[in-house]
Formats: sequence, structure tokens, C-alpha cells
Amino acid sequence: MSISATVVADSISDRGIRITTMHLVYQRYLLPEINTHRAFSRNTRSSRAVPTAVLLKEIRENPAMPVHWGKNQPGMQAFEELLPADKADAIDQWRYAARMAARNAEALAGVGAHKQVVNRLIEPFTWAHTLVTATDWANFYALRRHADAQPEIRVLADAMWEAQQASMPRLLRPGQWHTPYVEQDEIGRIFASKLCNYDNFDEQDGYRAFILPLSVARCARISYKPFDGAADIESELARADRLIGSQPMHASPAEHQATPDVDLHGGAGTRPRWGCRYLQGNFTGWLQFRKTLPGERVPG
Repeated sequence: MSISATVVADSISDRGIRITTMHLVYQRYLLPEINTHRAFSRNTRSSRAVPTAVLLKEIRENPAMPVHWGKNQPGMQAFEELLPADKADAIDQWRYAARMAARNAEALAGVGAHKQVVNRLIEPFTWAHTLVTATDWANFYALRRHADAQPEIRVLADAMWEAQQASMPRLLRPGQWHTPYVEQDEIGRIFASKLCNYDNFDEQDGYRAFILPLSVARCARISYKPFDGAADIESELARADRLIGSQPMHASPAEHQATPDVDLHGGAGTRPRWGCRYLQGNFTGWLQFRKTLPGERVPG
């Protein structure tokens, strides 16, 4: 496992505003820096959800480590790296700390402690899996691709930028939805299946009943294991109902689905006048599914 960024879904509105969803893998100790960026909708693998045995195997075989072993100096940046012999010693110490943390976590599990306690001991050596969706990336790239950024997050930001550059967004119009982990061919199969067996089929009703909840459930999987293509649609719809159909809602996985807002001005080169700005949430020009759920934000 290593730092990576993979585009899951990529869309653009007729107003030219792009929305991208990516699956990120990076050192968990970078998570506070990722969470600083409020333009991001995100879900991250949970230490409360992943079995301790899975994480112990991970850190024993491939612990999350720095990519640059900076030499101590005043300030937040370490531009000079340790000498080769000192760097080798530093790597050995890091790996030793990971092994000791794993041993202590295993002992804690042995006395019956729950994984939400045990897994905290090994977090500095684990990898984060984060699903992130956003329309506004400029501030993140300006800060995190800068020479002053921590080297690990700069590697991650470069990988994200390169993944976006290599991806071709799909044009969506108002009423068409950005649905991570639910592709167009699967949508067609679902609409043609026995799940949608009513005569007067309304596509928007179908999206709300099946496609959007399915995407929500698959996005939520990042908490314990990223969606891998295995699909039991009925059980995933049941999971979505537990997330967003009950109280209190666990609605953050519903922030990754979006449809273009209507620009009431309409013309290119004019300042947009959005039809439902209050439903955009932390996006620009896209209505966020979460904001349409009962109990979420209403006009006022």
C-alpha cells in the first residue's frame, strides 16, 4: 500500500463547473490536514469499524511511514534530509515503534477491549482510505502542492492533481446525477429490472428510490472496506435506509451525490444566479443530495 488517488466519478455541468470524487490512500497522520479543507465532502475508513486483526496485519507488513526523513531545524519545514546512516536508523526506529504498538494493541485485545479502543494505539502507523468529493480544489492544491507543505501530503496532492488531469468528466444537466460507484450501464439495468416495476415510471423518482441510495451505501463502505464492485443491491438499499432513513441520520455519505443547479441567468460570461443555492452545501453550482433529505437545511 502506498499514497494514491483514484478518480471514482467525474462530472461537469453545462455551466462548466466540474465535480470530482476520488478515493485517496495516505498516511492516517495526515487526516487532520485533509479535514482542514471544508470545501471537501469526505468519508474515511474508521478505526471503530475495521477489525483489529486487519490493521495489525497491515502495519506489520506495510506500516505507514514518512516519505522524507527531515533533519531537525527551527520552523515547521525540514528541507534537509538526514544523512544516510541516520536516516536508516530513523526508519528502524519507526518500524520498531510500529511493531511495539502492534504488540501492545494485541495484548489489549487479548484482555477483551473493543476495537474502538484497541485500534487507537496503532493509528499513527495505519493508512487512511478517504472518499472525497468537491467542486473547488484550487485552495487545496495551492497549499498542499507548495514546497512548504509536509512532504507526504504534497505527494498525495500531486497524485490527486494528476488523476484529475488524466480523467475526462461526463457532461450532466440539471436532473442528471453524479453518483459515485453507480455507473450508467448499471443504472440502465436497474431501471429495466424488477426493482422498477411500476408502469408510469418517473426517472427522478427512480433515482431517489434506487440510484442515489445505492450510491450512498457504496460510499459509506469506505468506513470499513472500499466498494470493490461486489453488488447485492437489495442489501445495499437496506444499508442506505439505515443510514439516511432513520433517526438520527448518518448523512455524510449522501454528500457525494449531486446534480447541477439551474443558472437562472443562463448565459456564458455572466455571473451565475443559482436557482437553489441553499441546497449546494459546500459545493458550487451543484445541488448536494444530502441537502434534499428531510430534516436537512430548508430555505429561511
